[in-house]
Amino acid sequence: MNLKKLDVKDLSNWFRSGIKPESEWGIGTEHEQFLYNKKDFTRLAYDTQPGIRMVLEEMQKENWKPVLEGDNLIALSANGATITLEPGGQLELSGDNLATVHETYAETKHHFEVLSALGDKLGFYNLPIGFDPFWKREDIPWMPKERYKYMKSWMPKKGKLGLDMMTRTSSIQLNLDFSSEEDMVKKAQVAQAFQAVVMALFANSPFTENHPNGYISYRSKVWDDTDNDRCGFLPFVFDKDFGFDRWTEYLLDVPMYFIFRNEKYYPANGMTFREFMVTSKPFEPTIEDWEIHAATVFPDIRLKKFLELRGADAGGLNQITALAAFWVGLLYDQQALDKAHKMAKEMDVDLICGLRAQVPKNGLKAQYKSVLLLDIARQLVQISFEGLGRRAVKLGIESEQKYLKPLQENVASGKTIAERQLDKYHNEWEGGLKNIFFEKQQV
Repeated sequence: MNLKKLDVKDLSNWFRSGIKPESEWGIGTEHEQFLYNKKDFTRLAYDTQPGIRMVLEEMQKENWKPVLEGDNLIALSANGATITLEPGGQLELSGDNLATVHETYAETKHHFEVLSALGDKLGFYNLPIGFDPFWKREDIPWMPKERYKYMKSWMPKKGKLGLDMMTRTSSIQLNLDFSSEEDMVKKAQVAQAFQAVVMALFANSPFTENHPNGYISYRSKVWDDTDNDRCGFLPFVFDKDFGFDRWTEYLLDVPMYFIFRNEKYYPANGMTFREFMVTSKPFEPTIEDWEIHAATVFPDIRLKKFLELRGADAGGLNQITALAAFWVGLLYDQQALDKAHKMAKEMDVDLICGLRAQVPKNGLKAQYKSVLLLDIARQLVQISFEGLGRRAVKLGIESEQKYLKPLQENVASGKTIAERQLDKYHNEWEGGLKNIFFEKQQV
C-alpha cells in the first residue's frame, strides 16, 4: 500500500483542524512545581526515598493510569488529564479541558491537596515557584526520559541558560480555543502583545542559590537565553499575512530535536523539518512527527490545535486560577477581545519588545519611553473583569470575576509576589528561605 506523501498543506491543516465552535471552547491549564526532601531540602531524584517514582506510584491510587518508557514510570493519565515530569523532576499537571474557571479551581485545589497529603506521608515539600531558589544546576537530578538526553546535549549549543530552563524553572500555561483562523489571529496578537504584562503580574522567581538574584522574574531572563531559534517573542505574529500557513512556515525552519519511531528516539542532528521533508531518509515524515515538532518550540505563545499562552512563573492555587480567569475574560468575550486587540494594534513592535525587555528585572514597574507597564496591566485586568461579567450572564453561571482578586491587588499596589517575598526575606525571614515552603498555598 502506498501512503500519501506529506506536504506543507497537510502541516498547515493540522493546526486548522483545531477550529471549534464557541459552544465547544474549553480551558486547559498546565502548571509545574518542585518537590523537595523535607530532611535536607534537596530536590527529589527519580529513585530515591522519597523520590519521583514513589510519588507517581502513590498517585496511581487516585485512579491515575501509569505511562511507562521501558521500565520507567514517567507519567500518569486519567480522564483527559496527565501528570508528567519535566527534566529536573518538576511535577506538571496538564489539566482536563474544562468549561469554566470554577472547574479549573476545583481541579487545581484537589491536585494541591493530594500533593500536600503525599508530602506529609512520604516526607517532601511541594513548592510552586518560577525558579529553584536553593540549588545549583549541577545539583539537580535528571529524570530518565529518553527525549531529555537529546535536549540536554542540544541546549548548550544554542544559549547559556538552556539547562537552567530545563532543570530549574517552573511555569503556568493556559490553553484556549479558537473558532476560525481570524479568531486565532486576533487572540494570538493580543496574547503576544501582552505577554510582558503576564510575565510581570505573575513574577515569582526572585531567588537563586539562597539569595536574591536581582530579578523579579528570573525565569523570564532564563528563557531569553535558552534558544533563539525556538523561544521568545515572535514579531511575525503581527504581520498582515499571519495565520496557520505563516505559523507553519516558521515551524518548518526550526531545527528538530529528534525523530521518534517504534518507541525509540533518533538524533535529528539539527535538521529542520523543511529539510526532513526533502531528505526523508531513512524515515518518511509523518503528521505525528509534525505534532511532536510543534510541541518542541517554546515561544511566548505557541500554536497547536489550540493556543497555548506561556508567560507566567509558577505559582499556587490562586495564581493558577487567576491566570485562567485573566485570559478567559480577555479572549472568550468578544467585546473584551476587540477592546484588547485595539490596544495591541496601537502598540508597535518596538514598544512591545521594549517593555518586555524590562520586565524580568522591573516587573510591573517596567517602563519604555513614556509608557508604564503598570498602566497597561490595570487596563487589561479591568477589561478582563468586565469580560468575565458578560460571560457569566451569557452562560448563566456564577461569575468567575472573583478569581482575578490577586491580580487586582497586584495592580492596585504595583507589587508582585516576588517583591512581597523579597520584603519578607529582608525582614521577617531574616535572610533565610525555609519559610517559603509554608507560604506556597497563599500565593
